[in-house]
Amino acid sequence: MDVHGTVAEGFEPVREAFVRNFEALGDRGAAVAVYRHGQPVVDLWGGTKDVDGTDPWERDTAQVVRSATKGVAAAVLLLLHQRGQLDLDAPVGRYWPEFKARGKERVLVRHVLNHRAGLPVLDRPLTPREALDPLKGPQAVAAQAPAWEPGTDHGYHALTYGWLVDELVRRVTGQSAGEWLAAHVTGPLGLDLWLGLPASRADRAGRVGRVEGAEPAGGLRARPKPSVTRAYEDPESLTRRAFAAITPFPEQNDPAYLAAALPATNAVATADGLARFYAALIGDTAGSARLFTPETVELARAEESAGPDRVLVVGTRFGLGYMLHGSASPLLTPGSFGHPGRGGALGLADPETGIAFAYVTNGLRTSVTADPRAQSLLRAVRRALDLP
Repeated sequence: MDVHGTVAEGFEPVREAFVRNFEALGDRGAAVAVYRHGQPVVDLWGGTKDVDGTDPWERDTAQVVRSATKGVAAAVLLLLHQRGQLDLDAPVGRYWPEFKARGKERVLVRHVLNHRAGLPVLDRPLTPREALDPLKGPQAVAAQAPAWEPGTDHGYHALTYGWLVDELVRRVTGQSAGEWLAAHVTGPLGLDLWLGLPASRADRAGRVGRVEGAEPAGGLRARPKPSVTRAYEDPESLTRRAFAAITPFPEQNDPAYLAAALPATNAVATADGLARFYAALIGDTAGSARLFTPETVELARAEESAGPDRVLVVGTRFGLGYMLHGSASPLLTPGSFGHPGRGGALGLADPETGIAFAYVTNGLRTSVTADPRAQSLLRAVRRALDLP
């Protein structure tokens, strides 16, 4: 297996793990990037750009990262809060009056980010065409009754999270989450990371490789617990319905899908772009941009929700917009925050070690929160840092 790129001295275990992902775990095309205190220590890529093709993966090959998008979108709301434009403890209806219908008056902005809004499902799923319309998703969520009393429990908002975030950003700024992100974060920092791939970047994103087609709802890991399997198989369960809020799911390689901005699922990024995004969130000792103040970092990673997840069934932990280290979503250390993408992608930051990590792949798997390839790479980073 030809693997390209570089690793800093001491990070050789990451290269070894990356090669094993191809040899033993079935990777077809992938990249991993790691920054420490703002400096690159791992920059590796290999395989083919398209999961079913022969063109080689290049350093600037980008892929759709599925739910790793949620961590990118969360930063928009947290930055608006940091700038004084959005109150996390205000009702969503303060900014979005139509949202207050059907018992949602007490849903707070905070509940959108910590998955306690009670809105993981739609009574009538959207078609792919409706889902790509920036108005239809928010309208459907605004008309939906909560599945539980908002604020009293948590359950992963697999798809509805994106419409909630996007409409809040529109009501506060007049821009979509993707437009605001490009204007204030990814554009100024020069990141190869897009929420809504612009046509003007078609050549540069040349780059965007083909992933496997959308798979049906699957388990959380290779051998899911029986309770998890039953939840995914039951058409009436919150689990099945949450992932079916768009039915059928759009073709992920369709240019129209990539051009739309769905802040829950369809950001396109290189590994380097996603890793640099997380590096910028926590800042570094080398003097580059820091997006989050220390107080906002703590908002991102302070536990807001924990325990049995009403959608994912297993125990999950969330801060504000980010998954936290736990058995269902192991990250680098207990202080890490980030977000996996269903099928393999992962981005995270660890303030204590100064690590920002990203893995992207075109070979999607059934994992939702703990892909074995990403986990193998994280274990190698721990070894490089001599962490337990």
